[in-house]
Amino acid sequence: MAGSAMSSVREPDRYHPPALTGLVDLLDGPVRARPDARALVAGAERAEVTYAALAALADTLAGRLTAAGLRPGDRVGLAARNTVEFVVALLGAARAGAVVAPLDPALPPGELAARLATAGARVALYGEGPPADVPAWRVRVPGDPGAVVLDTAPAPLGPPRPAPPELGPDDALIMSTSGTTDRARLVPLTHANVAAAVRGLCTAYELGPRDATVAVMPLFHTHGLIAALLATLAGGGCVLLPAGGRFAAGRFWDDMRAVRASWFTAAPAIHEVLLDRSADEHPEPLPSLRFARSSSAPLNTATQRALERTLGVPLLSAYGLTEASHQGSSETLPPGKTSEHGSVGRPAGMLIRIADPAGRECPPGLRGEVWMRGPAVARGYLDDPAATARAFRGGWLRTGDLGHLDADGVLFLGGRIRNLIAHAGDQVSPEYVEDVLRGFPAVAEAAVFGVPDVGGGHRVGAAVVLCEGEEAEPAQIIEYCRDRLAAFAVPGRVEVVAALPYTAKGVLDRQAVRLRFGR
Repeated sequence: MAGSAMSSVREPDRYHPPALTGLVDLLDGPVRARPDARALVAGAERAEVTYAALAALADTLAGRLTAAGLRPGDRVGLAARNTVEFVVALLGAARAGAVVAPLDPALPPGELAARLATAGARVALYGEGPPADVPAWRVRVPGDPGAVVLDTAPAPLGPPRPAPPELGPDDALIMSTSGTTDRARLVPLTHANVAAAVRGLCTAYELGPRDATVAVMPLFHTHGLIAALLATLAGGGCVLLPAGGRFAAGRFWDDMRAVRASWFTAAPAIHEVLLDRSADEHPEPLPSLRFARSSSAPLNTATQRALERTLGVPLLSAYGLTEASHQGSSETLPPGKTSEHGSVGRPAGMLIRIADPAGRECPPGLRGEVWMRGPAVARGYLDDPAATARAFRGGWLRTGDLGHLDADGVLFLGGRIRNLIAHAGDQVSPEYVEDVLRGFPAVAEAAVFGVPDVGGGHRVGAAVVLCEGEEAEPAQIIEYCRDRLAAFAVPGRVEVVAALPYTAKGVLDRQAVRLRFGR
């Protein structure tokens, strides 16, 4: 298969990924090996929770959920920020045999209720601020890390609900896609999917007991959940859950120092924020830090290099999707020879091929759709057979992303197929144009979109946010693009705006961009 690539196998005596079968036994290895080691550092007080204590909390909650009537195979929602309550509820529900659907607690009540209904959830667990109009039980972990409280009084458990036909006995999670270019879909992941994804992440970065990180990304998406939380815990490391359960740039470096972080992972928008604030806030290089990671959206190469200089460690680009349990490929740590800025590295525990519109495999260097196959790939969507038929074919996941593999099997992305702008007979990748726009010295953020043309098709439009204290005229930015883009890709309209819309993951919300600017 000339156009396919598979992750390389590391030397067996160098690193051994953790042994696990899913969420239920995720903590077993660390509890046996290092029961008194820190698993979590939580909140403004930075309270420490050991592996033994975390396992005890999860077991206690599992028993209380079972006593309250929850049965194996029942679905439960989980609406909470990055808190101890989230982690305990996730692991406790899994140990009770439930299938857990993590959800953004900031979702509108109607959308939250709709997703819970699609999953067939009997109840939602929450940490604070109950989801409106949704039957919910509160989970609390008081100051004493040995105690967990389950408050079932506000919402008696209703009768068992039939499972959606797409679910099976091996399912562990129901994850929501980000919904940046289309409506969000629900993706069931089995315990085997989760275990494969966690092992792949641990192997790619050799995560182990000496590692620690700060939970920057929200845990209700696979980036934060599987990459930051589960992979770190499975390896026996430590996760700091920030005050308020969410990322705050002003506290970030203090949190990194407090936990002696060895790595962190974030979306490019967060890396941009950290870089912009680095002159005032970045401390001396952290001796414990060995790499940083970027995923969930394309990373500007200039930002990558600048942040590497600031941090003094590699910043690795990774590529993944919810449907692949997060990571599909990644640049590797030195002395690996696969890193090439502008790429997303080699496949990580995945077989990747590039396919033409007819599904035929493309040779190296030829652009097509990125397809993935491997043990971490899901089998489809809940309650959306048409979307499942489009995206899943013969064990392959059709990602909807354009890309190509070079002769060495390194993957380069070219944007979302759905996002392409048809202009004058050509196809324009908004992600590529955005990368050029961010190269303009005064531009901090950029969003490119199609503007309906009176003659049919679309013209290329752009909205940009300028760096603080900088000034630039749209005509200057357009002229800059003319020197760097083909004529058909140059924005015909550039609007300077105060802010761009982002999702909870810190990813550009393209639906909101089109509605706000693409008229």
